[in-house]
Amino acid sequence: MEATQRLKTDEEEVLDANRTFYAALHTLDMPLMAQVWLHADWVKCLHPGWDLLMGWDEVRGSWEEIFRSTEQMMVSISRPLVHVAGDVAWVCCLENVTTASQNDFSSALVEATNIFLRRHGRWLMVHHHTTPLVQPPPDASKPVQ
Repeated sequence: MEATQRLKTDEEEVLDANRTFYAALHTLDMPLMAQVWLHADWVKCLHPGWDLLMGWDEVRGSWEEIFRSTEQMMVSISRPLVHVAGDVAWVCCLENVTTASQNDFSSALVEATNIFLRRHGRWLMVHHHTTPLVQPPPDASKPVQ
């Protein structure tokens, strides 16, 4: 009897793309980060404390700077909420981020929204927006990624 492969739902594919984004962060892997993003002049990224970055060149430059100045990064996410509307999808989640750079160590809880666009069968990030939180929201749960 032949094994049948179950096709992934759009939501599962978007969550896979989201996991790849966080894997790139965790491993400080710029080539992997570049694979996650759509390379267009209209993509956007907002890191905590930064101005809005517009276009792939600025977004790529920000990740290169972050990765260059960071020795180690641990990121776990919780409460991933995914919604798909045709070829656009977004994931809202909590990021628990710990970074080490030279003689500094910091941790932050961040609310993130990641927006993806399906292009040629792949979900690519077009917007990453983060907001630092002072305390966990009441619906926060254990890390899932």
